[in-house]
Amino acid sequence: MKKARVVKQLISLLLLTFSALSPAGTPAAFAWGNEGHAYVNRVAAQKIPVAMPRFLRRAVVELAYLGPEPDRWRNPAEFALKNAQEPDHFIDLERVFWLDPLPRGRYEFYRKLYEKRAAATDHPDDYLPEHVGLQPYIVMEVYGRLKAAFRQYRQLQASHQPTGSVQQAIIFYAGWLGHYVADGSQPLHTTIQYNGWVGPNPSGYTTQRDIHAQFETAYVAANITAGDFAGLVHAPEALDDAFVRYVAYLKQSNGLVENVYALEKAGGFREKGSPEAFEFTTRRLAAGSQMLLNLWYTAWLESAVTPASPARPAPAPNKK
Repeated sequence: MKKARVVKQLISLLLLTFSALSPAGTPAAFAWGNEGHAYVNRVAAQKIPVAMPRFLRRAVVELAYLGPEPDRWRNPAEFALKNAQEPDHFIDLERVFWLDPLPRGRYEFYRKLYEKRAAATDHPDDYLPEHVGLQPYIVMEVYGRLKAAFRQYRQLQASHQPTGSVQQAIIFYAGWLGHYVADGSQPLHTTIQYNGWVGPNPSGYTTQRDIHAQFETAYVAANITAGDFAGLVHAPEALDDAFVRYVAYLKQSNGLVENVYALEKAGGFREKGSPEAFEFTTRRLAAGSQMLLNLWYTAWLESAVTPASPARPAPAPNKK
């Protein structure tokens, strides 16, 4: 068993190292690996409160399976799929420090980045959306899908119609959302320092392109289980503004980037690692589960509110 685990870790590490960059030059590392993503979803699912639908509370296995799902869409054999969704897994917050607050919509964000790119005289392509990353936007878009599906479930229930089909959609959206929320809890998915330190390096952090996989995949697979951080996740909190709170979550994660590099420098992620690395990693996984649970709960609560009908555009003036 020990030999099999070591072989599994080596294979994962090699695959992730060779896929550290996509052809376009954007990060393609897989946050938390298969195990970490499944754990984050599993722990969140196990904490779903009784106030939420029973079918969702009973879908722990399905939700855990769906945690790694978007990483299954990153095979070069499906080029269009892989290419289109690579930027959804990360955001380099250092590239958008000048944009505060972040726009709420994906296309508003695009416009701001292209304006910045047009004005930049140094490395303008750093401001292309696919190089900056789109992490908070995919999260809010899948969150919106989940909330809409919860609303449909409520309406079908109220009219005594079958809900089986929408239940399946809800489970899928909830599991899909979990992947990106977990990505956001991994500090290296929020930074230009995603896989080896770049630029001034007074602390002498590693510049080798293996820290990402060493931390989130090999170390987690060898040393962490869902039970190690389940106790750190508490009852869900209703979020007053899901987008604002999620961006704050990303910024908190970004503030821990140097912690990852310092732990690596101290050998914290080698083999069984150090107690400090264990505590840090379990707390980041727990942060992902907690945010995911909060988003599920908030989507459920907000789905009870009937949205206002969109305003009709004013009729065009008659032209003679």
